[in-house]
Amino acid sequence: MLRTLDIRDMLLIDRLELDFGAGLNVLTGETGAGKSILLDCLGFVLGWRGRAELVRKGAAQGEVVAVFDLPAGHPARMVLQEAGIPAEDELILRRVNALDGRKTAFINDRRASGEVLRAVSDTLVELHGQQDDGGLLNARGHRAALDAFAGHDDLLAAVRSAWAARSAAAKRLAEARTALAAVKGEEDFLRHAVAELEKLAPQPGEEADLDTRRRLMQAAERIRADVVRAHQILGPEGAEGAMRDADRWLSGAADKAEGALDGAMASLERALIELGEAVSGVEAALDAMAFDPRALEACEERLFALRAAARKHGVQPDALADLTGKLSTRLQALDAGEEGIARLEADVAAAEAAFAAAAEKLSVARAQAAGQLDAAMAAELAPLKLERAVFATKLSKGDPGPEGWDAVAFTVATNPGAPAGPLDKIASGGELSRFLLALKVVLAKGADALVLIFDEIDRGVGGATADAVGRRLAQLSETAQVLVVTHSPQVAARGSHHFRVAKSVSDGMTTSRVEALPPPERVDEIARMISGAEVTDAARAAAQSLLHS
Repeated sequence: MLRTLDIRDMLLIDRLELDFGAGLNVLTGETGAGKSILLDCLGFVLGWRGRAELVRKGAAQGEVVAVFDLPAGHPARMVLQEAGIPAEDELILRRVNALDGRKTAFINDRRASGEVLRAVSDTLVELHGQQDDGGLLNARGHRAALDAFAGHDDLLAAVRSAWAARSAAAKRLAEARTALAAVKGEEDFLRHAVAELEKLAPQPGEEADLDTRRRLMQAAERIRADVVRAHQILGPEGAEGAMRDADRWLSGAADKAEGALDGAMASLERALIELGEAVSGVEAALDAMAFDPRALEACEERLFALRAAARKHGVQPDALADLTGKLSTRLQALDAGEEGIARLEADVAAAEAAFAAAAEKLSVARAQAAGQLDAAMAAELAPLKLERAVFATKLSKGDPGPEGWDAVAFTVATNPGAPAGPLDKIASGGELSRFLLALKVVLAKGADALVLIFDEIDRGVGGATADAVGRRLAQLSETAQVLVVTHSPQVAARGSHHFRVAKSVSDGMTTSRVEALPPPERVDEIARMISGAEVTDAARAAAQSLLHS
């Protein structure tokens, strides 16, 4: 609900604060008083396109602030959330127009783009007038309006779910076909590569292990001859044999040496022990260095084969095993491709059948709802002096989508036998306003999220027709806040809140003002609307009668 509107230095308004209420808010005033200016200012703060020059003469800038009540679950909250703007129970829109034409918008004191401002305002306010080119005149919204009237949310949910499943199945099929086509293009390569790699059977870490073994065998081949010679010199044919001979000779002479050789023999014994350990170590090393030259050759061949395969496929040797698995999987996909495509095609066919069934069920329900809507409209048009007009909801089959395959259009024939056509093409200005009002009354369910503005919707009608317009606006205001600019006393009398727009001149400066009317002044304003400039007692009595009817 629009709670307050604060306007400063805009057009003919220097400073204006308005407090609106629930129900039907009527704005009246003489022609040229500035009622359209008020709507221009409201449209400005909502981000609508309008006049280029809005700043009041002599002012540096103009500003409009609109405050809305925002109940839980209001569609504006989702728009604000997506824009990163905190949503509270009170929504404050502020827009500033500089003298140079620059416009700056704020939502809850956060700077906002024009796009975000318009997205929010679309959930807040809907304008209906003779120049209205949106809302119910926009054929793109007719299907949603019919669905809201019918209330078949469960059928819509089923269609959306079926469409999502159909789209997902079609996507999987398309991806499979693309993948299969790509794989078929490299079939020869895959078969050759997989055969080659499977024969090679590379293992993770194998290349590093082979390289280590190869280097050890190569090193052993270079030094083993020297170790063998060293073993020969240290062994029984060399140092060990000579030292044992020396030990034997010294032992034979020790008995006669009176202990002179005891120390030398002890040292020689220790040397023999150390020499034995050295010989054992050399022998162990020789055992470790022992290899079959054919093993080195096999190791090198395997190592070179792994590295050659890695270079060929542009990967590291350790990645060959993983590559083998991936290429094998692609080859298996190729071999099983046609069978997989057939299964996916069957899935798509099943999904399309399920969507078609859900869409057909929704289409039948829409056709039934269209008849009910047309009947409801016929009942509304007669009191509005449009009893000769025929309103028809036309359904045709269009492109399938998440909302089904029905194209919906609201058409009207204003006279019997005349061809039907779109509302904005067939109806005249006054007729169009009444058609829109009738539609809004019939489609009132769910309108409570919007503030509905009707700009001179009663133009060109009077008497019983104007009274019917007023009654329907009052009926509509039971579920939504309604603002109406009117010249009809019958409509003004139905208002819950009455505002008068007037123009005055002071010191050569023209300004417009708006004031809320208490009951006595309201009687005078409606009497003025009845009788003109001179308010008579009869006009006051007629005004009282209208207010109490």
